[in-house]
Amino acid sequence: MAGGRDGALDSRAAAAAYLGGICFKLGPPARIGAELEWITVPADGCGARPALGRVAAALGPHAPTTVVPDSPAHPLPAGSRVTIEPGGQLELSSSPVGSVAELCAGLAVDAAVLRGRLAAHSIRLLAVAADTRRPPRRLLSSPRYRAMEAAFAAIGPFGALMMCNTAATQVSVDAGADPAEVDARWRCLYTIGPALVAAFACSPRLYGAPAGAWASQRMRTWLFLDHSRTAEPPAPAQYPAWVLDRPLLCVRRGGPDWSAPRDATFGDWIDGALDDELGRRPTRDDLRYHLTTLFPPVRPAGHLEVRYLDAQPGPGWAVPILAVAALTGSPEVVSQATSLGATTAGRWQDAARHGLADPDFRRAGTDLLELATAHTTVPAPLAAAARRCRRGIDPVRAAAA
Repeated sequence: MAGGRDGALDSRAAAAAYLGGICFKLGPPARIGAELEWITVPADGCGARPALGRVAAALGPHAPTTVVPDSPAHPLPAGSRVTIEPGGQLELSSSPVGSVAELCAGLAVDAAVLRGRLAAHSIRLLAVAADTRRPPRRLLSSPRYRAMEAAFAAIGPFGALMMCNTAATQVSVDAGADPAEVDARWRCLYTIGPALVAAFACSPRLYGAPAGAWASQRMRTWLFLDHSRTAEPPAPAQYPAWVLDRPLLCVRRGGPDWSAPRDATFGDWIDGALDDELGRRPTRDDLRYHLTTLFPPVRPAGHLEVRYLDAQPGPGWAVPILAVAALTGSPEVVSQATSLGATTAGRWQDAARHGLADPDFRRAGTDLLELATAHTTVPAPLAAAARRCRRGIDPVRAAAA
């Protein structure tokens, strides 16, 4: 067993063994899921963020327990669940399904239901990746978010901006059938990441962002948020050790103060270095919670969460989902995509800063979208995205044309 009695972790080796089992669950890659985020505004598009009570009333039985503790938190008709981000952004999290067409159809149904419920309470969803009109303001008052806000504020301004003023499209795919396939899919998603960041970058403005021209201000917030927990981690075999060496962001306690000892890692906690401050050793539950405070571009959570894509304008959210699904659809395509993305691999900051203005990203993004077009059952949106990318046009300009 990975740990001692009652789930206590008695060594780093026990913790690493436990992480290996929960971060990368093996099985034939057959399912896909996604999370869509939107900025919320009053129906007239002006004014302050809608109050949480008003949002909760609009959501009714679908409200998350973070704002209505006794809510049944029912899924929407197609199975998606609603969550609320710290700044009032709304997120739809799908159930994992067997095909990208089923996924997109279900998300479209649930997004329409969500919009209708909100409209009845004079709230509108903005399909944008960055809030350009309002200063960051945290609405959720949970100990987790208070601790996060304080920890990130000690580093710079990007924590509050990320938490309150940004929105993303996230895609989740199965990790793989065996360690070799997990390694290949992991390497592919990281290798193609900068090119896809550039191809789908559509947040050149963000209220309160420090000076500088960026194609994706949303991705900029992640790059400068806290490098210790947002940087590209090592390969899957080394990931557990990386997790244990990450600083604690917050520690759950009975009271409202979840702040963590400064510069202490989860491994330090296991080793006993925090006994005087915390009064106990960590459990497997603590370790699972620690995983939720790490934000690498692709995060293993049994499956692989692709977290580097801007929220897209209008119904364009389906396009990056289709792209990721196609590019991970078979070992052969994974290999081809990895080769095509190699020219821009690792250039996360360049991708977020320059986007498609950089010819290297324009070429790599176009090549990847054309490959995706050739290996999907829904080619038209991907073909249009490839043409847009070749011309160096971002998704917002293309949607407005």
